[in-house]
Amino acid sequence: MKKLIKTKDNSYTFYSEKYNEAYHSTSGALEESFKKFVEPCKIKPGMNVLDIGFGLGYNSGAAIQRAGRIKIIALEKDINIIREIPYIKVPYYFTDAYEIIRKAALHMGYRDGRVELNFLIGDARDTIKNILTVKEENKFDAVFLDPFSPPKNPELWTVEFLKEIYKRMKERAILATFSCAGIVRRNLQEVGFKVKDGPVVGRRTPGTLAIKAPL
Repeated sequence: MKKLIKTKDNSYTFYSEKYNEAYHSTSGALEESFKKFVEPCKIKPGMNVLDIGFGLGYNSGAAIQRAGRIKIIALEKDINIIREIPYIKVPYYFTDAYEIIRKAALHMGYRDGRVELNFLIGDARDTIKNILTVKEENKFDAVFLDPFSPPKNPELWTVEFLKEIYKRMKERAILATFSCAGIVRRNLQEVGFKVKDGPVVGRRTPGTLAIKAPL
């Protein structure tokens, strides 16, 4: 069960009763997407992005708005949240980018010559293994790690899962996440990431940025 709620920047999100958490920060769902994910990942045209925990697609939409030309692979377990996307109202400044997200949700994918968005539906621990990135140029420039919090969704914060992400990233690629939990940062460091504070957005604590440092 999900409950629609309005956040403080006038964008909407859902509250998941299963996880007992909102999908986005209630201080501003769209604000979080731009300031906690897209901006610190330095999204620009031509990037390959991995969006883990696609949800309502705000992070991908913000990346599309920022880059214009971009390729995204989105991992999402709950297809029902994707089915809600066509009915979500967004602020006027986000309308064009979110229209692409709506079309992608309706057709389970989108491509127009500038934007390519593909979904992998299921447990991200399994679906990520279907992403083959043998060549360096096919790896990801940025990763949005945005599942539910570590206490509620611990399987997507483990060393094992983070290793799968790491090996699919380009050197110097950036992973951004909202969590600054000690266990998350230690696991990222164990995998090989260089870890630092992300922006402080909507809460007192910062997010986390993890950079794949060259060997």
